[in-house]
Amino acid sequence: MDDNLWLMELESALLDDCTVNDIYSICNGKSIPEALRPDVWQVCLDVRHKNDQLVSFNEIFDLPFQRQLREDCDAVVKRLGNDDEDKVSVVSDLESILTFYCKNRSLKYEQGNGWIELLLPLLSLKLRRSDTYNLFEAIRDAYIPKGCVKQGNVFHLFRLLVLYHDPELCSMLDTKRITPDLYSRTWFQSLFGATCTLPVVLSMWDLYFQQADPYLVFFLSLIMLVNVREKILAMKDESKETIVEFLSNMPCALEPDDVVDFCSLAQYYAMKTPSSFKTDMLQTLFGAQVDSPLDPVVVQALCLPVSVYELVDNASMETPHPEAVRFFLVDCRPADQYNVGHLSTAFHLDSNLMLQEPVAFATAIQGLLRAQRQSIEANSNAGGEHLCFMGSGRDEEDQYTHMVVASFLQKNTNYVSLLTGGYSAIHEYFGDHMIDCLEDHDVHRCLVCCGNSSHAKNNNTARNSARAPAQAPSSSSQAPQTKITADLFSKLGASLKSKSQEMKGKLFEYIVNPTTNAAAAGQNVAEKHVSASEKNGRRYRNVAPVFSIDDENEEPANAAAVKAEPSSPTDETDSKEIVQLQAFLKQPDVVTSFRCQEVHMNGRMFDSHLIVTKTHLVVLRDLGKSQSQVIVRRHLSSIVKITAKRRHRDLITFKYGVPDGETLLITDMDRFLIPNASNATEIVSRHIVQQLENSKNA
Repeated sequence: MDDNLWLMELESALLDDCTVNDIYSICNGKSIPEALRPDVWQVCLDVRHKNDQLVSFNEIFDLPFQRQLREDCDAVVKRLGNDDEDKVSVVSDLESILTFYCKNRSLKYEQGNGWIELLLPLLSLKLRRSDTYNLFEAIRDAYIPKGCVKQGNVFHLFRLLVLYHDPELCSMLDTKRITPDLYSRTWFQSLFGATCTLPVVLSMWDLYFQQADPYLVFFLSLIMLVNVREKILAMKDESKETIVEFLSNMPCALEPDDVVDFCSLAQYYAMKTPSSFKTDMLQTLFGAQVDSPLDPVVVQALCLPVSVYELVDNASMETPHPEAVRFFLVDCRPADQYNVGHLSTAFHLDSNLMLQEPVAFATAIQGLLRAQRQSIEANSNAGGEHLCFMGSGRDEEDQYTHMVVASFLQKNTNYVSLLTGGYSAIHEYFGDHMIDCLEDHDVHRCLVCCGNSSHAKNNNTARNSARAPAQAPSSSSQAPQTKITADLFSKLGASLKSKSQEMKGKLFEYIVNPTTNAAAAGQNVAEKHVSASEKNGRRYRNVAPVFSIDDENEEPANAAAVKAEPSSPTDETDSKEIVQLQAFLKQPDVVTSFRCQEVHMNGRMFDSHLIVTKTHLVVLRDLGKSQSQVIVRRHLSSIVKITAKRRHRDLITFKYGVPDGETLLITDMDRFLIPNASNATEIVSRHIVQQLENSKNA
C-alpha cells in the first residue's frame, strides 16, 4: 500500500470508532507518525473515551514515601537535559500522576520499580495530564507482569523460555549464578523504557500495542540474549558482576532502525514456543492482584511445562503453520504401564532403562532421535522438532522421567518440555472418550482407572492445569487467550470417537523394554488379531489367501487370536547370503526395486532394498561397498494383507498367512518405510493378483 494511502486510511479510521484490530490491519507493523501516535495508542489501550480520573485528585501530596518519590522524579528529569521550565513541568506531572496512582490503587511507591521510566515516554506525547494517566494505568494493568521481584514468577518463567530455546546459554548463566532478575528486571518493569532511547521506545511501543500481546516482553527479552549469545558464552571466565552489567545494558545498543527486526524476531520465537503457559500463567502474571504468590508449577519446573489441552489440540491440527510448534511425544512410563494404555502417537522410552540398562537406554535414545527425524521428513502429525516428555503423574515414577529430561537438557537439546500431570492428565482430559483415544487401554490394569488414593492426590495439579483455560480472566488486559470450551471438547471428542482408528497411527509401534528379547518381540508381532470386518465380511474357508490394502488398525478384542507358525524354509532366509546389489537387480525375474528402510519392532531401522520378482518379495539390507545381505524371501502368494498407517502412509506392513476356517492365520509380518509407498504397493498388489490367477489356472 502506498504510504499516503495507508496514512489516509489510518486518519479516516481514527475519526471513526475504530478498534485495535483495525489499527493493526491498517498499519501492518509500521511505526506510527508522531502526529497520530497519541490517538493510536489510546485506541490500542482502550482509553480513548475514558473519563478524567484525576478530577477526584485533591492535590495533596502527603504519602509516607512522598519525599522519596519527589527526589526520584527530580533525579530522573535532571538526566534528560531539558531546560529548567520543561523540567519543572515534567517533574510536576510525574509526581502528580504517580501520587494519584498510589492513592487510587492503594499502592506503595518503591525506588527503582520502573514507574517513572514507564511514564516518561508517555509524557513526550504532550497529552492532557488525565489522558497520560489513563495510558499509564492501562499499560501497567495490561502489559507489566505482576511480581517483578527477586526470584519472582516472571523471572522463573523467563529462565524456562531461555532454557527451551538455548539450553547451553541458560546453563552457562546458571553456572555463574546469574538469575534473570539481576539483569532483566528493568526490562519487564518499564517495557525497555529504562534502557532504550526515546525514539526506540516509541517505535517499539507502536508495534507492541498493535500486537496486544502482554507476553511479548518475554520474547523481546529472549531475543536480547539470543542475539548476542556468542559474546555471552565467550564471557564465561569473566566475573559475575561484569556479565550482569553487560547483560543489563544490552538494550542500550538498539537503534530505531533495529526495532522492526527486533519485534519480528520476538514474534517468530513466540510462534516457536508452546503457548499453554500463557493461559496457565495469565491470572498469576496479569491478574488483578498486586503481588502474586509463587506458582509451584513454574518455580519447581525442570523445563517448560505443556498442558494436556495444548498437546491434544496440537496433534489435531490439520494444516499447521510451517513454523508452528509440532510435538514429538515421548512416553517415559514403565513398560507395564505403557502396555495398558497410551496415546497412539507416543514414542515409548522406558525411563527405568537409564539406571537399569544404560546401554539399552543409549540405543533407545538413538532410536528416538531417528524416529523423530523420520517423522519430520514424512511430515507426520505424530512428529515434530519439539520434544514433549510425559511421565505417569505419580511421584514414584516421575522422578525417573525427570532424570531422562535432565539428561537431554545436559546435552543442550533445544525444545524440551514436560507434560503437566503426565499420563493421568491425558486420561482425565478424554474422560468418557478415553476408550476411543487411548490405545491398548485395559481398565483392569490401568493405574488411573484403579484410582488408588496416592495417585489421586498427586493428580490435583494435573486436574487444575487441564481446567485452567476455563478460569482465565476477562479480556480487560487485551491478552489473546487460549480458551478450552465445551464446544472444543465436544469437537475433539466427536472427532476422536468417529475416527478412533485414525488416531491409532503412531509412528513406530515398539517398546523399549529390557525384558523383551528378540524372540518375545517376534511373538508379539505374530499374536495379532483379525479385524471384525475380515471375519464377517469375507469367507476364507477353502479359498486362496485374500490380499487387501487398507488402513492399519488395532484389532478388536473379540477377534480370533492368531498363533505364530514357523515360516516355510522357502520363504524365510536364515543364512547370511551376501550378494552384489547391481548383479542381483539384473536377474531376469526381477520386476522392480525400491529403496526403503526395514522397521523392526524394537525401533531399529536398516537401509534396505525391497525387490519385487515375478514370484517373490525379497529384502536386501545394505552393507556398503555395493554389497547387500538377503534378509528374507517371501512368496507373493503368502501375502494376505498390506496395511498403511493412516497418518503415515509411507509406513507399510506386509502380513503373511493362510486361511484358517472363517479367519486368517497371520504367521509373520514385515514393516518398511518406503518413499512413494503407493507406487510400491500398487506394483506388489498387481503381481499378487497375477500369482493368484496363475494358481487358479494351473
